[in-house]
Amino acid sequence: MAKYIDKKFLKKFVPKRDENSNKGSFGKILNIAGSDTYSGAALLSSVSALKTGAGYVCLACPKEIIPRIAPACPELTYMPLFSNNNGAISSENIVNTEGFNVISLGCGITHDNDTATFVLNTLLNIKDKKLILDADGINILSAFSDKPDIKGSIITPHPMELSRLLNTDVNNIISNREKYAKMASEAYNCITVLKGHNTIITNGKDVYINTTGSSALAKAGTGDVLTGIISGFAAQGLSGIDAAILGVYLHGLAGDLAAKELTKYCVLASDVIAYINCAFSAILKDE
Repeated sequence: MAKYIDKKFLKKFVPKRDENSNKGSFGKILNIAGSDTYSGAALLSSVSALKTGAGYVCLACPKEIIPRIAPACPELTYMPLFSNNNGAISSENIVNTEGFNVISLGCGITHDNDTATFVLNTLLNIKDKKLILDADGINILSAFSDKPDIKGSIITPHPMELSRLLNTDVNNIISNREKYAKMASEAYNCITVLKGHNTIITNGKDVYINTTGSSALAKAGTGDVLTGIISGFAAQGLSGIDAAILGVYLHGLAGDLAAKELTKYCVLASDVIAYINCAFSAILKDE
């Protein structure tokens, strides 16, 4: 039976902060994201990971978009990548994942054919790293008949992305979200975060239903923020399922708190990031 996520249930998942620590103590993330068209996705997914408590985030993105992003978040570091004629990540790139404990891949990369080759090569070479796969990373994965092993990863599809991954009509997924989320986890041996109202998190056996969030989150960029939040918790040592559960709840709660002040109409993805601290405070209250 599915379990509904509430504050009491997830308090125990919040990572502890040892005072005798440094940035390496709280994890290092390599975020492979962005393109000429979607530089904002790279920024949002990176900043939200830092805001959630990760110690270090390196953004691997087309080198041409770094000057747009760097002024907005001086705390980020960069791995400049070559771009192709479409302004997306080129297949000639080989990323060095050494030193990182979490890899997030897909936010704003587009599903350019050349970029798809890069993604496939990257997935084949990621070893012993926690992987969060989102957006076009999922779309690219769905296009391969001989799919790379993503065992133990976290995927964060919306219903249309999941329909492509499972090769089924999106209406089937909408009508039975729990069934198809479990099916994805079983097929790929991964954790599935099926986004939407009452987001579903499952490892194929256990099912959790989120209780935060509203239509305020139905806006471009909020999915990138969710990817960053989950990555941030994974970097701090949480298991994949715990990082997904806590990340989805915190993301929704930050959106709810932003909507209280700004209304559901006016919340931007960047506002969700701005309210992460308030969401943390609400979860930790009375401790």
